Amino acid sequence: MSELVTLRAGVYHDSVTLMRISRALTELPGVEVAIVAMATELNRALAADLGFTLPPADQADLLVAVRGPDLSGAEAELDRLLAARPTAGADPGEQPPLTTRSAARQGGDIVLVSVPGEHAFAEAVDAIEAGLPVMVFSDGVPVEQEIALKELAERKGVLVMGPDCGTAVIAGAGLGFANVLRPGPVGVVAASGTGAQQLTCLLDLAGVGVSHVLGVGGRDLTPEVGGRSAARALRMLEEDPATELIALVAKQPSVRLPEPGKRFVRAGTDLTEAAEDVLRALGRAVPEWPSWPGWSGRAGGASSGTLRGLYAGGTLCGEAAALAGTGEFTDYGDDAYTRGRPHPMIDPTLRLEALARAAAGDVVLMDVVLGHGADPDPAAAYAHGIARCPATVVVALVGTEGDPQDLHRQAAALREAGASVFTSNAQAARYARSLL
Repeated sequence: MSELVTLRAGVYHDSVTLMRISRALTELPGVEVAIVAMATELNRALAADLGFTLPPADQADLLVAVRGPDLSGAEAELDRLLAARPTAGADPGEQPPLTTRSAARQGGDIVLVSVPGEHAFAEAVDAIEAGLPVMVFSDGVPVEQEIALKELAERKGVLVMGPDCGTAVIAGAGLGFANVLRPGPVGVVAASGTGAQQLTCLLDLAGVGVSHVLGVGGRDLTPEVGGRSAARALRMLEEDPATELIALVAKQPSVRLPEPGKRFVRAGTDLTEAAEDVLRALGRAVPEWPSWPGWSGRAGGASSGTLRGLYAGGTLCGEAAALAGTGEFTDYGDDAYTRGRPHPMIDPTLRLEALARAAAGDVVLMDVVLGHGADPDPAAAYAHGIARCPATVVVALVGTEGDPQDLHRQAAALREAGASVFTSNAQAARYARSLL
């Protein structure tokens, strides 16, 4: 058995890129395990847990740890993969801006902040001071800093989306995890990323598009933050001529906002019901939501075990738990599971491990979310685990026919693996409950 452990100073790539490079190296013949990650304390601990002996490192170093019987091609492939990831849209002859402030001086319409939470505040302040709206994708930002950002934004007359805002769509342009949505009359204010995705994907399947999806962060509608961003987002959609109806999506809203003058739908626990309310308010017919019942024998019979929810989306997890009324539900998208590692909509590892632990007689209920930013082929990542899982598997497939993963191809592959597939998470939860 051979090992390759090196540190590369001054080489930075985002965690998603490095996760995919690690996966590509692991799939090489002769490689059993590969970690390519920034040398943070958490990533060093993960490598040490796998038995690697590590030299002293700075967290700004790139850590490479590879083990296997034949590593002859591993380092050359690593170099190729790293070289193939240039900064998108950058002119190789120009030095890109090194700070948010210098980037803002070059012009732009919105700033996206996606740095470790302890550094997000300063970058967001620079964006707001430049008079630009900002989407803070970062989590781990203290609530006191969130309040300060939103108070500053109110004085500057701009919108803060986040912190921990995973989804936004501005005039058709998706930020973060975003589905391909047709343009239309519905504007969405969302304190929930996957909740907004479920609502807008169902509307898209019904032929109704959106004007904008304005995420505000999961804490915005708590008493501490007071709905500061949600109130501004509602005012913006109220003034937007392309928006005819406004929908509000939130995990657990604790702040009552004034209803806008335009037609308004406040989503409750059941997001499918909210989508149907929007359609009725627009005078549109409610369709049969697409589903693909499982074909295997284990997907059709009654089960006597436990309902186990393995979710990537927190709102979808909460919705399923409330509608199922029984079982054990885990939100793998929670900060406790994503600190130092990619989101489960990108990295299937933790949920595959949970699938392997399920027992015969159990029912496993999970979401698979499509769109830009998500796994480019989640069915391929989960099919083997679903096929080997002794439990009955039910999947809520959240996506549109325009998504790059191909909704129907994903559904067919998941069903072929043995899962029952629903585009409505609420229907998936009720079906899973009926199997017990």
